[in-house]
Amino acid sequence: MLGAPALAQTATEPAPYDPLRPPPEPEPAVRRNISSFRSLRWEPYFDNLKNGAILVDIRSRAVHYWSADETIYKLFPSSVPLTDELTRRGRTKIIRKVVGPSWSPTPNMRKRNPEWPAYVPPGPDNPLGSHALYLTWQYYRIHGTHDTRKIGRQSSSGCIGLYNEHISNLFDLTKIGTQVLLI
Repeated sequence: MLGAPALAQTATEPAPYDPLRPPPEPEPAVRRNISSFRSLRWEPYFDNLKNGAILVDIRSRAVHYWSADETIYKLFPSSVPLTDELTRRGRTKIIRKVVGPSWSPTPNMRKRNPEWPAYVPPGPDNPLGSHALYLTWQYYRIHGTHDTRKIGRQSSSGCIGLYNEHISNLFDLTKIGTQVLLI
């Protein structure tokens, strides 16, 4: 009987030891974006927690919430604006809360996308999802989304998006006057 054919060496098998060959280069460390899921303290960002506080970290695509009495801390993944030009940073606060919001594109959005409808009623086609927190800045919101592919990405025209179940939770925790900081 003939011997079995020699097996080709696969990439997963170690090379045979050769004292003249230098050792293989170590595999580079795989870095993950863990910053978006790192809990933070509120003190570097706010003077107090009166009415609670929301910190939106654009770079790590995370929304942090602290209750006024510090008994509740929540961390949510989010979507963020597509470009720096669409991104607003600074201090604002919640001035209105709406379950089942309707949506109308801003005048600039209509210029960029004239095919968009002028109005979208509440429902599964609404880009604001199930809940919206309106800020003092006109046209800017923290809201849900029915398109879950957007979370963790640069995908909005300025707003901060959350999964619908997360915006529902944040909606219940916040009140009118909750301070918001976008960094």
